[in-house]
Amino acid sequence: MKLIKSMINPNAKLNPKIFTPEIEQKPTRDGFGDGMILAGKEDSNVVGLCADLADSTRVGWFQKQFPDRYIEVGIAEQNMMGLATGLAMAGKVPFLSTYAVFCPGRNWDQMRVGVCYAKANVKMSGAHAGVSVGPDGGTHQGLEDIAITRCLPNLVVLAPADYLETRKATYAAAKYVGPVYLRFAREKTPVFTSEETPFEIGKAITLRDGKDAVIIGCGPLLYNALEAAEELAKEGIEVMVVNNHTIKPMDNAAIIEAAKLCGAVVTVEDHQIMGGMGSAVAELLSQNYPVPMEFIGMRDKFGESGTPEELIEVFGMGKNSIKEAIKKVINRKISK
Repeated sequence: MKLIKSMINPNAKLNPKIFTPEIEQKPTRDGFGDGMILAGKEDSNVVGLCADLADSTRVGWFQKQFPDRYIEVGIAEQNMMGLATGLAMAGKVPFLSTYAVFCPGRNWDQMRVGVCYAKANVKMSGAHAGVSVGPDGGTHQGLEDIAITRCLPNLVVLAPADYLETRKATYAAAKYVGPVYLRFAREKTPVFTSEETPFEIGKAITLRDGKDAVIIGCGPLLYNALEAAEELAKEGIEVMVVNNHTIKPMDNAAIIEAAKLCGAVVTVEDHQIMGGMGSAVAELLSQNYPVPMEFIGMRDKFGESGTPEELIEVFGMGKNSIKEAIKKVINRKISK
């Protein structure tokens, strides 16, 4: 089966069913669970820790496979970070898991001093990130985690886009020597990449070619971005879409090149606009190649209870909002 739209980058090797009703839907958190098992089978030093959320974060899958390499810490996220640091110093590869509001939200001090300052080989996951938590509401919707992790020295920050990319990112994190923070969501989302889609820490991927503007995004909202780009193509607007899954260290060369080719940028993320992935892109371009920019994300608000689909629309992160931002930034480019 061939991809429906010719502007999809063939080198990205996306799912042939990408814009069809048959596209599979799986939670990104499942990718974390399966990725941990893959890493655990290959390396006996990989261990799992959790703060009483093993089923939700999917680290429980690792526990079933390797019960002697799993530690249930209980609701003590700060202690969990300290324990993981000690395990790393002893040669283990610890993965700790809880919700993003608790890691890095609750144990940031231990992340900063115990892990990042010491360059400890700890892998930290923030599950249920963004408004994907839905009915759990604003207290459990991690919308600040990128901002408070990307500012820490020595820390890699990953925000994969779908189930398969989360599995690959988890496996890559296990191979990487040094601190890694990995964020992922709760609900099922389209699996629009494939087994053959490349993934490398620090390497952005162009998913769709275009010249009028570029969407630079991360996480499951990238699928909304691709749909928006396909619909705009019917209006004669060709939009490049870049998967910026590694927020730190960001693929600076790829981001700058995309800005030069298109002359206008829209960033898309299920996170606070302030301090998020879009801010990282803006910081880079302001120093190297300033262009008009628009930002899709949470605008200085807490989330609310509702379905993920409702919340994405209510807070201006849906497909139509992305299309409006693209048109706005193109007009700014033209009038510049």
